[in-house]
Amino acid sequence: MIPINAPQIGEEEIEAVVKVMRSGVLTDKLGAGPVVTKFEEAFAKFAEAKHAIAVNTGTAALHSAIVAAELKSGDEVILPSFTFVSTAEVVVMTGAKPVFVDINPETYNVSPEEVEKAVTKRTKMIFPVDLYGLPADTQQMREIADKHGLVIVEDAAQAHGAGYKGKPVGAFADVTCWSFYASKNMTTGEGGMITTNDDEIAEKLRLMRSHGEREEYQSVMLGHNYHMSEIQAAIGCVQLEKLPKFVAKRRENAERLTSKLRKEPKLQLPIKPKGCKHGWYLYTVRLKDAKKRQRDRVVEGLRKKGIGAGVYYVNPIHLMPYYSKFSKHKLPETEKASQQVFSLPVHPGVTAEQIDFIGKSVLHLLKQVRQS
Repeated sequence: MIPINAPQIGEEEIEAVVKVMRSGVLTDKLGAGPVVTKFEEAFAKFAEAKHAIAVNTGTAALHSAIVAAELKSGDEVILPSFTFVSTAEVVVMTGAKPVFVDINPETYNVSPEEVEKAVTKRTKMIFPVDLYGLPADTQQMREIADKHGLVIVEDAAQAHGAGYKGKPVGAFADVTCWSFYASKNMTTGEGGMITTNDDEIAEKLRLMRSHGEREEYQSVMLGHNYHMSEIQAAIGCVQLEKLPKFVAKRRENAERLTSKLRKEPKLQLPIKPKGCKHGWYLYTVRLKDAKKRQRDRVVEGLRKKGIGAGVYYVNPIHLMPYYSKFSKHKLPETEKASQQVFSLPVHPGVTAEQIDFIGKSVLHLLKQVRQS
C-alpha cells in the first residue's frame, strides 16, 4: 500500500533521540528543557516570528492559543466546518460558540466574504485553517479583523513550508498554531508549536503549558500540562532541517501528478493562487458534478490497487452529531466538497514510478465511472 502520508525518519532522528536518552534529561518541570528551547529558537526563525512555544500536541497548541488570546464563554468564533474537528473542539472547550461559515470551492479554505457576513457584536475571533497545505487568504481576513477589532488565530497544522505574500504562513495572524503529528510535513511523533509576535500572549502561553507556573509550585494563572518532551524536540530539530527537502519533494510529486491528470475533464485539480506557496500536505482533487457514491467508488478502487487514497473531510464538523447544534449558516459549498473530494499520496516517500501508477489508476477508474 502506498500510504496517503508517512513519516520520513532517518538515522539522524534516531541518533538525536539516543543522545537525549543518554543525557538523562527527558523533560523539564516548566516545559523548557535545553532541546525544547533549541527547537523553539529554530522554529521561531523558520516562521519569522518573535516567539515560538512548544507543546505536546497540535490540539494543545490550538487550545492554548485561543485561551491566551482571551477567548471567553459567550464569545463567537468564525471558522470553517471543512476541517479536522480539533479546530472547533477547542473553541467549545472554552465555552465560546463556533460559527461555521462556507468555503471557497476552488481553494477549500474559508471564504473571507462569508467571514465578514458572519461578524456580529459577539464575534471575538477569526480562526482560518490552511487546508491541505494551501494558505488561507489571511491578508483579507486581517482587514476584516482590524475593521471589527477581532483577533486572528491561524491553524497552520497542515502548512509547514507553505508561504503567503512572500512570508511563511502566519504573517497576518496574531497567533499561529502548528502540529507535528506523524502524518504532517514534519513530525515529532506528537507535538505542536505556537508562534506569535505578541510578548504578552507568548508569556501567557509559556505559563499555561506548565500549570500556570512562573516558577515551580507557584501558579499565577490557570494552566495545563502541555509540555513537549526533550525526545520530541530532538526529533523536531532534525526534521526542521530536513523540511525544505521534504516540501520540495512533495511539490515535485504534486507537479508530476498534475501533469498526468491535467487533461481529465471530470477532475478539478488543486490550484495555487497568486501569492501562495503550497505546502502540499495533501494533493486533493475533486470529481466534478459527481455524487458521493461515485467518488467513494473511485476511492475504493484506488485502495484495492494499493493506493492509500483518503477523503478529507467526509463529514464536515457542522454535520457531526455533537456540533450540529452550533450550525447557524447554510454551507452548500462545504457539503458539496465533502461529497466530491479525495486526496492522493504525494509525500516524500512516493517515487516517480508510483506517481505515474497513481495517475494511471485514477484515469482508468474514472473511465469506468463514465461507462457505468
